[in-house]
Amino acid sequence: MKCSSKKKGFKSIQAMMLGLSVIGLTACGTDKEQSAPAVTDAKSLTLQDIETKAKAEGEVNSVGMPDSWANWGETWQEVTDKYTLKHTDTDLSSAEEIAKMETEKENATADIGDVGISFGPIAEGKGLTIPYKTSYWDEVPEWAKDDDGDWVVGYQGTIAFLTNKELVKNPPKSWDDILNGDYKVTVGDVQRGAQNQMAVLAAAIAYGGDETNLKPGIEFFTKLAKEGRLSLTDAKPANIEKGEVEVALVWDFNALGYAEQINRDQFEVSIPSEGSVVSGYATIINKYAKHPHAAMATREYILSDEGQINLAKGFARPIRDVELPKEVAEKMVPKEQYEKAKPIEDYKAWEETVKTLPQLWQEEVLVHVK
Repeated sequence: MKCSSKKKGFKSIQAMMLGLSVIGLTACGTDKEQSAPAVTDAKSLTLQDIETKAKAEGEVNSVGMPDSWANWGETWQEVTDKYTLKHTDTDLSSAEEIAKMETEKENATADIGDVGISFGPIAEGKGLTIPYKTSYWDEVPEWAKDDDGDWVVGYQGTIAFLTNKELVKNPPKSWDDILNGDYKVTVGDVQRGAQNQMAVLAAAIAYGGDETNLKPGIEFFTKLAKEGRLSLTDAKPANIEKGEVEVALVWDFNALGYAEQINRDQFEVSIPSEGSVVSGYATIINKYAKHPHAAMATREYILSDEGQINLAKGFARPIRDVELPKEVAEKMVPKEQYEKAKPIEDYKAWEETVKTLPQLWQEEVLVHVK
């Protein structure tokens, strides 16, 4: 359920949101598992030290990093082969990942997670992270990493339209096209997910808003809800393949990945012409991880040239400036479509705004969903 959007000063609405998401999550494990392995300050470890310890741990367990998302499947295959690890993933939204780590604490079942960038500082602020910068640290843009390495973005995404051409004769290329259409638009769970919350911000940006002003985006989705055209279904391959999704608002890498997985010719992927938002996903290493060095080695691989190219194979744009193989670059959305897509300029402002979004969405949009 990695459908989802996510920073410090985690209060009121956002706190309630995470609180709700832990329902049904129970701590587990034997008495022997009550404390996580001691982690030496990563600054005092060489990369060889980390890799040796990772191999000794023999396992790495992730959350929110499923095979179908951004080509994680191939990344996990190479990570497990390189370090001789066993791997499992539990597919969760960003909020649920943090809630799971906070609830389980010493009984941790997760070593590493992948969260929307605004959720990285939330995890850090809750004291749930182990700082690790990796040997590629200086090549990561300042906006995409924490000063100490508590979180770091591995790849970028831009909110795009994924249209099933068998269900929609005239695929939308703009937000106005959507308003003038007669099909349903799938946005997913805006109260919990990074991807879904960013879709609201993307619409806001298109109509003059920004990270401090979501009103234009809320008004856009309210119109769709009142017309009975807003779907809260998850835009997952299984639902798309069954014909349950006409137009979905998802990251460009998910749109391209899902289309490729099902039937590329059946779908159109477009970056909305009026504007969209560029953001990123960050890895967080669980403070209570049972396999912390395996998690560090995983982050190291993700930011390597090979790891960045793997993400691009899953249509996610690398955070480092790496040269992509021609056959990979050619499958991406044309660069000219990104002309009006803009990154968040003030993540602290977004952090404050996103706290109010779940309640705003409930009061202004969900009340009209038919």
